[in-house]
Amino acid sequence: MKQLKEAILERGTVLSTGVLKVDQFLNHQVDTTLMSEIGVEFARLFENDQVTKVITIESSGIAPSFMCAHQLQVPLIFARKKKSLTMNQATVYSSRVYSFTKQEYSEVTVSKELIEKGDRVLLIDDFLANGEAASGLVSIVEQAGATVAGVGIVIEKSFQDGRKKLEERGLRIESLARIASLDGSTVTFIDETALVNN
Repeated sequence: MKQLKEAILERGTVLSTGVLKVDQFLNHQVDTTLMSEIGVEFARLFENDQVTKVITIESSGIAPSFMCAHQLQVPLIFARKKKSLTMNQATVYSSRVYSFTKQEYSEVTVSKELIEKGDRVLLIDDFLANGEAASGLVSIVEQAGATVAGVGIVIEKSFQDGRKKLEERGLRIESLARIASLDGSTVTFIDETALVNN
C-alpha cells in the first residue's frame, strides 16, 4: 500500500535491526486519514470472505481494525490485556501472548458472549513479527468454535517468522507493508529494491 509505505519512510524511525517506531501515525498518534485508507484496503481484500466480526488486541490494533470493521459493517471486538471486574475466567476465552516490543507476556481475554460458533472472524493487527499476538487471537477464535476468515496486518516484519507460523496453520495473511530488513537504519520493503534512509 503506497500511502502506508510513504508514511513509514517519512515518519517512521528505525530504532534497531528489529524495531521500527511508528508512533507518529499508527500506535501512539493516529493519522485518521491513513487509517481510513487502511480500513478501505483491508475491507477490499477480505470483502468476499463472509466476515461477520473483526478482532484485534488492545490497543495499537484498534484504529486500523475499527476502520476495517466500519467498512465491512460488522462489529469490532478487541481482546483485553487486563480483565475488568465484569469478567471472570468462566465467562471469557483467553490466551497467553508475548509482546516482542514490550518484552512481556499478557493474558488476553474476550467475553464468551461476543464470538459465536457460526462467526467468521477477521484478525487485524498493527504489526506481525513473531506471530504471537495473531496466534493468541487465533486460539481465542478457535476456543469459541468460530472460523478465522483471515489475518490482516498493517506492517509485517518479514525477516521474522510470524508469517511462516501462521501459514503453517493454513491461514491467509494479507500485509499492507512487508519489510525485508531494517539493517543500517534503513527500511527495505520486501517488494522493492530501492532503499530509503530514515
